[in-house]
Amino acid sequence: MELEYDLFVVSAADFEDDDPLFRAGTAAFDAGDADGQARALNTHAQTAVRYVTERFSVSSADRTCTPTRVGDFTVGQREGVPYADLLLDWACPGGGDRHEVRGGLFPDAEGYVKGTKTIVTYELDGHSGSAAIDAAHPSFSTAQAWYERFWEFFRLGAEHLLTGIDHILFLLALIAGSRRLREIVLAATSFTLAHSVTFMLAALGLVDVPGSVVEPVIALSIAVVAGWHLWRVWRRGDHAADLEPVGRGHLSLDRAGWIRLGVVFCFGLVHGLGFAGALGIDEAWSWTLLWSLLVFNVGIETVQLAIIAVVFPLLFVLRRRSPKLGTWATGAVSAGVSVMGLVWFVQRLSGL
Repeated sequence: MELEYDLFVVSAADFEDDDPLFRAGTAAFDAGDADGQARALNTHAQTAVRYVTERFSVSSADRTCTPTRVGDFTVGQREGVPYADLLLDWACPGGGDRHEVRGGLFPDAEGYVKGTKTIVTYELDGHSGSAAIDAAHPSFSTAQAWYERFWEFFRLGAEHLLTGIDHILFLLALIAGSRRLREIVLAATSFTLAHSVTFMLAALGLVDVPGSVVEPVIALSIAVVAGWHLWRVWRRGDHAADLEPVGRGHLSLDRAGWIRLGVVFCFGLVHGLGFAGALGIDEAWSWTLLWSLLVFNVGIETVQLAIIAVVFPLLFVLRRRSPKLGTWATGAVSAGVSVMGLVWFVQRLSGL
């Protein structure tokens, strides 16, 4: 198991009222001392292991398996953040042909984090797969059907986009700046293709870009895409939605449309790294994990297309009935989104 170190220490110490663990663990964390961090956990191993085993369990044939710690705690890093590594061996009673895994690590009631999701990859009972556990869905069975496992990642992807205000604002900026249905479809497709590539590469550990770089660029991308439309409104006024003469290509985009499509694709590459960082997966290549990540991505795209299907027709009707009002409405949306993007960019760049 990989557990974010600073969160693990405060949660485990609070769980057992183990103040020495809190003092030693946080001192080592503040000092950036990996050896000291591991030493603090190993000195208080009973407290740390008990916290995990009482919140993460395995059962077979409705009988609880017995966990045993194997080796000492070690501490590694992911994107500069220390993680505690714990190896547990569960001894299960015989006779069962399926296992149930249940998790409740770092619950909301502790008051440190909200909406924790635990990603589990497994090879048990002749089955292999991945599953996502959270407070609403705290367990899964290795006997569950493939579509049940994939539904969990589809739901996780949909929830990620719906709860990710920065990604929703980026999508609104795309919609506001699109002059016709073809443009928003091509922009959304370009964005999808781009972030799918980097999402898969990053989640499978083939590309590693620090979150300290990715997150500010995502915020900047929101401001730039929204500002693009504001710039057109400033230059062309009520004619901001007009099209320039286009060639005979199948896509029929004018020069501004092609430039915007390229910008969206480049920023989509960065957003894919952000999606992967949200899952926190850093695994070697496996087909099981690959399919799970693809389903997560499909969940993101389904919500994205649903938002486009609702918002763009309303905007289209408004522009047809009152071009001036349509220009003001899209300009106001773009201005608000651009300001938020710039605020987030400064905050993330400064580490706030």
